[in-house]
Amino acid sequence: MHELVIVLDFGGQYNQLIARRVRECNVYCEVKSYKTDLEEIKRLNPKAIIFTGGPNSVYLEDSPKVDKAIFELGIPILGICYGCQLMAYTLGGNVEAAENASEYGMTETEFNTSSPLFKGLKDKSVTWMSHTDYISKLPEGFKSVAHTADCPVAAMENTDAKLYGIQYHPEVMHTENGTAMLRNFLYEVCNCSGDWSMSNYAQTAIKNIREKVGSGKVLLALSGGVDSSVLAALLSKAVGNQLTCIFVDHGLMRKNEGDEVEAAFKDWDVNFVRVNAGERFLSKLKGVSDPETKRKIIGEEFIRVFEDEAKKIGKVDFLAQGTIYPDVIESGSGDAAVIKSHHNVGGLPDYVDFKEIVEPLRLLFKDEVRQLGIELGLADYLVWRQPFPGPGLAIRIIGDITEDKIAILQDADYIFREEIANAGMDKDINQYFAVLTSMRSVGVMGDSRTYDYTLALRGVTTTDFMTADFARIPYDVLAKISSRIVNEVKNINRVVYDITTKPPSTIEWE
Repeated sequence: MHELVIVLDFGGQYNQLIARRVRECNVYCEVKSYKTDLEEIKRLNPKAIIFTGGPNSVYLEDSPKVDKAIFELGIPILGICYGCQLMAYTLGGNVEAAENASEYGMTETEFNTSSPLFKGLKDKSVTWMSHTDYISKLPEGFKSVAHTADCPVAAMENTDAKLYGIQYHPEVMHTENGTAMLRNFLYEVCNCSGDWSMSNYAQTAIKNIREKVGSGKVLLALSGGVDSSVLAALLSKAVGNQLTCIFVDHGLMRKNEGDEVEAAFKDWDVNFVRVNAGERFLSKLKGVSDPETKRKIIGEEFIRVFEDEAKKIGKVDFLAQGTIYPDVIESGSGDAAVIKSHHNVGGLPDYVDFKEIVEPLRLLFKDEVRQLGIELGLADYLVWRQPFPGPGLAIRIIGDITEDKIAILQDADYIFREEIANAGMDKDINQYFAVLTSMRSVGVMGDSRTYDYTLALRGVTTTDFMTADFARIPYDVLAKISSRIVNEVKNINRVVYDITTKPPSTIEWE
């Protein structure tokens, strides 16, 4: 069993990020609600507890609280932002609304480097603050170990009780040495051994799947995306040809992608069924322009195709799903049984005769799923595949869908991705793709006037896909992409680059 750190969630926006940072320090970590019972926490026997930030003020009656006895368990605790104020308030300190001490954004902070939290770090650096309250009086036994020009307690500690609090967010990249501070807490304060690694996880997951599945049959709807592909590889290693993967190619994938997915699993010990259903999907989408209607049609049709294929197989014991940890956390509880339905349409399990669901990725973050894929030897082009919406190119073609438009977008998108890879930027841009707009404009090619489509390019950088900035692709790279697309792809005579952040825009156009 791995040593465990519990992150108690008080509703802050960075809570998943805290857990990811802890795991990056090779310590296993799970997010639990702040309402988790004290007896349950004792049973889990964590090496440490981290309180997250949150939007409330601790002195208000309806704000989230904890049982004071949690501080008497002898388990090291680190409070972040709201968690820091909650610790101070619960243990007898004062927290007040700040007239001058409220801070937002990057803030110069001074540290007492004799504190275990800041061991080996600079005594001055920038932290990311986000608070309107401040600790005006420390609880008994605590001392301030960091401050800013406006905030007298940017960090506090009671080393005897192993209780620590920091007012800023060490988990975000804007805080200099933030991960090093978390690492110091884990190793200097909590004496963690750092026994969490992906190779350990892979071995444990394979063993657990074998124990659960036994000689049973497993069915997986394989989309070709990162999560379902890694899941297929993991299940293949665990139960081999007891697994059947049904890959529904709806004809709306990127260029060559259906063939690539099939090729990737050619040598794996699985029953791989590819259903080429492009014509079926296209006939259902004929004349449909509304994005939500497109999504619903594709989701519904996917279930019908999957149902038809599943009937041929007959009864299976387990339905495998690629639910990952953010899905579980966002459902409101680490214990919630989240059913991640394909294309965001509920009901897939209702159509398949199975006994139980198996979700071996449900405790992994997206970047960890990729690490697992590498560990299992999955093809690089699947492990590093761009995030791709279930409805595929249908929601990257503005307006109605035709075979010609799909071919145009496939070719243009392929050139975009190829040139980004040639420029060595394919791992730096978190998502990049082309959109075929419904806008047509006048152009000149040779001596002829054209009236053709405008293609939009979209590239974003993000850590969590909840917010995103547009990628700063160099002009010479954009120039080469544009030149190749208008010269090599028929019916496009204009290329534009989307420079909008999320919010206000979404990453996808539809």
